[in-house]
Amino acid sequence: MSTAAKTEYSGKQKAAIFLLTVGPDVASDIMKRLSEAEVDTLTYEIARLDKIRPEDKERVLQEFQELMMAQEFISRGGIDQARAILEKALGTQKAIDIVNRLTSSLQVRPFDFVRRQDPAQLLNFIQNEHPQTIALILSYLDAPKSALIMSSLPHQIQADVARRIAKMDRTSPEVLREVERVLERKLSTLSNEDYTMAGGIDVVVEVLNNVDRSTEKSIIEALEEEDPELAEEIKKKMFVFEDIVLLDDKAIQKVLRELDNQDLAKALKAVDTEVQEKIFRNMSKRAAALLREDMEFMGPIRLKDVEEAQQKIVNIIRKLEEDGEIVVARAGEDELVQ
Repeated sequence: MSTAAKTEYSGKQKAAIFLLTVGPDVASDIMKRLSEAEVDTLTYEIARLDKIRPEDKERVLQEFQELMMAQEFISRGGIDQARAILEKALGTQKAIDIVNRLTSSLQVRPFDFVRRQDPAQLLNFIQNEHPQTIALILSYLDAPKSALIMSSLPHQIQADVARRIAKMDRTSPEVLREVERVLERKLSTLSNEDYTMAGGIDVVVEVLNNVDRSTEKSIIEALEEEDPELAEEIKKKMFVFEDIVLLDDKAIQKVLRELDNQDLAKALKAVDTEVQEKIFRNMSKRAAALLREDMEFMGPIRLKDVEEAQQKIVNIIRKLEEDGEIVVARAGEDELVQ
């Protein structure tokens, strides 16, 4: 008695079989998360399927489970670690096949594992690395996490790392893989051999816009000494609290409507008269008088509190600019014509 030959299915057919196998409730939940084109394709494939043998259903489910297991290993420890674990569980060839299928379909960014790490752990991990390595890693993190790590780096290397991020252009897959190997993290591999954009002026500006004011000032001052042209380029793209004088009156009035008076009073404690007067001129006489009183009665406050209040206001200004509510003229840009 001959055994029926194993049927070979395409990826789309396997997806259709999987949906049929898991049942209507789970399948409908999955369908809700797919695009309209994907739903149409799968519906078509489901309609075309003939009777599916139990062993084929079992094979598709097993393949799905193996892929999910591999993806979980990759997210935790990188491609190489995933392959090593799968080799022990499933054998060398099966492990290679599964990882190859995943890496050909997943768009895994470099340092994927690092992005999932707690910033404090990550800082401990990278702070003793070469500034170029730190710059490369920070270039691939989201700006708030990069900013947190940048603020906590040793003071003497902060400006150097910022400069290296700003001057970074394209990094080859080979270099990225080598860095990952040296760091012994085996974080991810590139899903294709294209050169990957990392760093540049815009990246360092975004990072600096997210660090605290004292770190930002310290880095900018150090860059002004080391590389004045680069510092000027960065400053042109940044908005700091004192740049509020660059806003027109309408924009300032919009900003003021969003602010907490206590934050504003704190923020104005450590700025020059020009900035204060710009604010007072855009308030009613009564509101300006009350704000002056708040500042006077507040007495001495910590510089850290002043900087935090200023950063809150800068964040509001940036949000209003992103939403198109106001236009911010950067230093060095042409003036706006009404």
